[in-house]
Amino acid sequence: MSVLKVAGLKVAYGGIKAVKGVDLEVGQGELIALIGANGAGKTTTLKAITGTLPDCSVEGTITYLGESLKGQQSFHLVEKKLAMVPEGRGVFTRMSIHENLLMGAYTRNDQAGIEADVERWFGLFPRLKERAKQMAGTLSGGEQQMLAMARALMSQPKLLLLDEPSMGLSPIMVEKIFEVIRAVSAEGITILLVEQNAHLALQAAHRAYVMDSGQIIMDGPASAMLDDPRVQAAYLGQ
Repeated sequence: MSVLKVAGLKVAYGGIKAVKGVDLEVGQGELIALIGANGAGKTTTLKAITGTLPDCSVEGTITYLGESLKGQQSFHLVEKKLAMVPEGRGVFTRMSIHENLLMGAYTRNDQAGIEADVERWFGLFPRLKERAKQMAGTLSGGEQQMLAMARALMSQPKLLLLDEPSMGLSPIMVEKIFEVIRAVSAEGITILLVEQNAHLALQAAHRAYVMDSGQIIMDGPASAMLDDPRVQAAYLGQ
Protein backbone atom coordinates (compact mmCIF):
# COMPACT_ATOMS: atom_id res chain seq x y z
CA MET A 1 0.00 0.00 0.00
CA SER A 2 1.27 3.46 -0.90
CA VAL A 3 1.36 5.83 2.07
CA LEU A 4 2.77 8.78 0.12
CA LYS A 5 2.88 9.40 -3.60
CA VAL A 6 4.42 12.51 -5.17
CA ALA A 7 3.97 12.99 -8.92
CA GLY A 8 5.30 15.74 -11.16
CA LEU A 9 6.18 18.03 -8.24
CA LYS A 10 7.52 21.40 -9.35
CA VAL A 11 8.38 24.28 -7.02
CA ALA A 12 9.47 27.71 -8.25
CA TYR A 13 10.39 30.88 -6.37
CA GLY A 14 9.82 33.59 -8.94
CA GLY A 15 11.98 32.51 -11.88
CA ILE A 16 14.05 30.07 -9.83
CA LYS A 17 13.01 26.43 -10.25
CA ALA A 18 13.95 24.62 -7.04
CA VAL A 19 12.16 21.33 -7.82
CA LYS A 20 11.69 20.24 -11.43
CA GLY A 21 9.20 17.40 -11.71
CA VAL A 22 9.87 15.02 -8.84
CA ASP A 23 8.17 11.60 -8.63
CA LEU A 24 8.55 9.45 -5.53
CA GLU A 25 6.56 6.90 -3.58
CA VAL A 26 6.71 5.59 -0.02
CA GLY A 27 5.08 2.26 0.73
CA GLN A 28 3.59 1.04 4.00
CA GLY A 29 6.34 0.24 6.52
CA GLU A 30 9.18 1.41 4.29
CA LEU A 31 12.14 3.53 5.30
CA ILE A 32 12.93 5.63 2.23
CA ALA A 33 16.02 7.83 1.99
CA LEU A 34 16.15 10.96 -0.14
CA ILE A 35 19.81 11.89 -0.58
CA GLY A 36 21.68 14.53 -2.52
CA ALA A 37 24.03 17.47 -2.20
CA ASN A 38 23.22 20.75 -0.47
CA GLY A 39 20.72 22.75 -2.50
CA ALA A 40 19.45 19.73 -4.45
CA GLY A 41 15.84 20.46 -3.43
CA LYS A 42 15.39 17.80 -0.73
CA THR A 43 14.08 20.05 2.04
CA THR A 44 11.93 21.98 -0.45
CA THR A 45 10.32 18.67 -1.41
CA LEU A 46 9.51 17.88 2.23
CA LYS A 47 8.11 21.36 2.78
CA ALA A 48 5.94 21.00 -0.32
CA ILE A 49 4.54 17.77 1.12
CA THR A 50 3.75 19.43 4.46
CA GLY A 51 2.52 22.75 3.06
CA THR A 52 5.16 24.75 4.92
CA LEU A 53 6.79 26.52 1.97
CA PRO A 54 6.93 30.32 1.79
CA ASP A 55 5.12 32.05 -1.08
CA CYS A 56 5.98 30.16 -4.24
CA SER A 57 4.50 28.26 -7.18
CA VAL A 58 3.78 24.56 -6.57
CA GLU A 59 2.60 22.16 -9.28
CA GLY A 60 1.99 18.42 -9.29
CA THR A 61 0.12 16.03 -7.03
CA ILE A 62 0.86 14.88 -3.48
CA THR A 63 -1.26 12.01 -2.19
CA TYR A 64 -1.19 10.72 1.38
CA LEU A 65 -3.12 7.54 2.21
CA GLY A 66 -5.05 8.02 -1.01
CA GLU A 67 -6.06 11.62 -0.23
CA SER A 68 -4.73 14.72 -1.96
CA LEU A 69 -2.85 17.11 0.32
CA LYS A 70 -3.46 20.04 -2.01
CA GLY A 71 -4.74 23.03 -0.05
CA GLN A 72 -4.38 21.24 3.30
CA GLN A 73 -3.13 23.43 6.13
CA SER A 74 -0.01 22.04 7.73
CA PHE A 75 -1.42 21.84 11.27
CA HIS A 76 -4.20 19.52 10.06
CA LEU A 77 -1.64 16.99 8.88
CA VAL A 78 -0.81 15.95 12.44
CA GLU A 79 -4.48 15.03 12.92
CA LYS A 80 -4.08 12.85 9.81
CA LYS A 81 -1.07 11.11 11.45
CA LEU A 82 1.58 12.77 9.27
CA ALA A 83 4.40 14.20 11.37
CA MET A 84 7.61 15.99 10.45
CA VAL A 85 10.81 16.54 12.41
CA PRO A 86 12.17 19.72 10.80
CA GLU A 87 15.77 20.61 10.14
CA GLY A 88 16.99 22.44 13.26
CA ARG A 89 14.76 20.36 15.57
CA GLY A 90 12.46 23.15 16.83
CA VAL A 91 11.91 21.93 20.38
CA PHE A 92 10.05 24.08 22.91
CA THR A 93 13.11 25.31 24.78
CA ARG A 94 11.32 26.69 27.86
CA MET A 95 9.31 23.55 28.41
CA SER A 96 10.52 20.33 30.01
CA ILE A 97 11.20 17.17 28.07
CA HIS A 98 8.00 15.65 29.43
CA GLU A 99 5.98 18.73 28.45
CA ASN A 100 7.46 18.62 24.94
CA LEU A 101 6.30 15.03 24.57
CA LEU A 102 2.79 15.94 25.71
CA MET A 103 2.73 18.71 23.07
CA GLY A 104 3.37 16.00 20.49
CA ALA A 105 0.15 14.32 21.60
CA TYR A 106 -2.02 17.46 21.55
CA THR A 107 -4.35 16.01 18.89
CA ARG A 108 -5.09 12.99 21.09
CA ASN A 109 -7.45 12.63 24.05
CA ASP A 110 -6.72 9.03 25.11
CA GLN A 111 -4.99 9.86 28.38
CA ALA A 112 -4.01 6.30 29.24
CA GLY A 113 -2.62 5.79 25.74
CA ILE A 114 -0.65 9.03 25.92
CA GLU A 115 0.93 8.03 29.24
CA ALA A 116 1.75 4.59 27.82
CA ASP A 117 3.39 6.18 24.76
CA VAL A 118 5.48 8.51 26.95
CA GLU A 119 6.89 5.42 28.65
CA ARG A 120 7.22 3.60 25.31
CA TRP A 121 9.36 6.32 23.76
CA PHE A 122 11.28 6.93 26.98
CA GLY A 123 12.25 3.26 26.60
CA LEU A 124 13.72 4.02 23.18
CA PHE A 125 15.28 7.30 24.35
CA PRO A 126 16.62 6.53 27.86
CA ARG A 127 18.65 9.76 27.89
CA LEU A 128 15.39 11.68 27.79
CA LYS A 129 13.82 9.67 30.59
CA GLU A 130 16.80 10.49 32.85
CA ARG A 131 16.18 14.20 32.18
CA ALA A 132 12.37 14.22 31.96
CA LYS A 133 11.97 17.39 34.05
CA GLN A 134 14.89 19.25 32.46
CA MET A 135 14.21 22.25 30.22
CA ALA A 136 14.60 21.28 26.57
CA GLY A 137 16.74 24.35 25.87
CA THR A 138 19.47 23.02 28.16
CA LEU A 139 19.92 19.78 26.19
CA SER A 140 22.73 19.08 23.75
CA GLY A 141 22.01 19.15 20.02
CA GLY A 142 21.80 15.37 19.87
CA GLU A 143 19.46 15.19 22.86
CA GLN A 144 17.25 17.84 21.29
CA GLN A 145 17.14 15.78 18.08
CA MET A 146 16.04 12.75 20.08
CA LEU A 147 13.37 14.87 21.78
CA ALA A 148 12.08 16.23 18.47
CA MET A 149 11.77 12.67 17.15
CA ALA A 150 10.08 11.39 20.31
CA ARG A 151 7.67 14.34 20.27
CA ALA A 152 6.70 13.57 16.66
CA LEU A 153 6.21 9.89 17.53
CA MET A 154 3.75 10.89 20.28
CA SER A 155 1.27 11.80 17.54
CA GLN A 156 1.22 8.10 16.49
CA PRO A 157 2.25 8.95 12.90
CA LYS A 158 1.47 6.74 9.93
CA LEU A 159 4.21 8.66 8.12
CA LEU A 160 7.22 10.29 9.77
CA LEU A 161 9.25 12.82 7.78
CA LEU A 162 12.80 13.43 9.03
CA ASP A 163 14.72 16.41 7.65
CA GLU A 164 18.51 16.20 8.14
CA PRO A 165 18.41 14.55 11.58
CA SER A 166 22.21 14.22 11.79
CA MET A 167 23.02 17.84 10.91
CA GLY A 168 25.45 19.52 13.31
CA LEU A 169 25.87 16.49 15.56
CA SER A 170 29.04 14.76 16.72
CA PRO A 171 29.93 11.46 15.00
CA ILE A 172 29.01 9.46 18.11
CA MET A 173 25.62 11.17 18.35
CA VAL A 174 25.00 10.69 14.62
CA GLU A 175 25.48 6.94 15.07
CA LYS A 176 23.04 7.00 18.01
CA ILE A 177 20.42 8.91 16.02
CA PHE A 178 20.62 6.37 13.22
CA GLU A 179 20.27 3.53 15.73
CA VAL A 180 17.03 5.17 16.84
CA ILE A 181 15.83 5.66 13.23
CA ARG A 182 16.38 1.96 12.54
CA ALA A 183 14.57 1.05 15.77
CA VAL A 184 11.59 3.26 14.87
CA SER A 185 11.46 1.69 11.41
CA ALA A 186 11.55 -1.77 13.01
CA GLU A 187 8.39 -0.80 14.91
CA GLY A 188 6.65 -0.64 11.52
CA ILE A 189 6.47 3.14 11.26
CA THR A 190 6.79 4.44 7.69
CA ILE A 191 9.63 6.96 7.30
CA LEU A 192 10.82 9.35 4.61
CA LEU A 193 14.33 10.44 5.54
CA VAL A 194 16.12 13.43 3.99
CA GLU A 195 19.78 13.18 4.89
CA GLN A 196 23.16 14.49 3.77
CA ASN A 197 25.04 11.59 5.34
CA ALA A 198 24.39 9.35 2.36
CA HIS A 199 26.32 6.37 3.71
CA LEU A 200 24.35 6.03 6.94
CA ALA A 201 21.07 6.84 5.19
CA LEU A 202 21.60 4.10 2.59
CA GLN A 203 22.66 1.60 5.26
CA ALA A 204 19.40 2.23 7.15
CA ALA A 205 16.95 2.54 4.25
CA HIS A 206 15.03 -0.05 2.25
CA ARG A 207 14.95 2.10 -0.90
CA ALA A 208 16.44 5.44 -1.87
CA TYR A 209 16.10 8.33 -4.28
CA VAL A 210 19.02 10.49 -5.35
CA MET A 211 18.21 14.13 -6.01
CA ASP A 212 20.34 16.60 -7.95
CA SER A 213 19.48 20.13 -9.11
CA GLY A 214 15.79 19.69 -8.33
CA GLN A 215 15.38 16.34 -10.08
CA ILE A 216 15.41 12.66 -9.13
CA ILE A 217 18.34 11.21 -11.05
CA MET A 218 18.37 7.69 -9.60
CA ASP A 219 16.24 5.41 -7.45
CA GLY A 220 16.28 1.80 -6.32
CA PRO A 221 17.18 -0.53 -3.45
CA ALA A 222 19.39 1.26 -0.95
CA SER A 223 21.77 -1.70 -0.68
CA ALA A 224 22.40 -1.58 -4.43
CA MET A 225 23.12 2.15 -4.28
CA LEU A 226 25.81 1.59 -1.66
CA ASP A 227 27.67 -0.46 -4.27
CA ASP A 228 26.88 1.80 -7.25
CA PRO A 229 30.12 3.48 -8.43
CA ARG A 230 28.22 6.64 -9.46
CA VAL A 231 26.75 7.04 -5.97
CA GLN A 232 30.08 6.16 -4.37
CA ALA A 233 31.91 8.80 -6.40
CA ALA A 234 29.34 11.56 -5.91
CA TYR A 235 28.07 11.02 -2.37
CA LEU A 236 30.14 8.44 -0.50
CA GLY A 237 33.61 9.86 -1.09
CA GLN A 238 34.89 6.70 -2.72
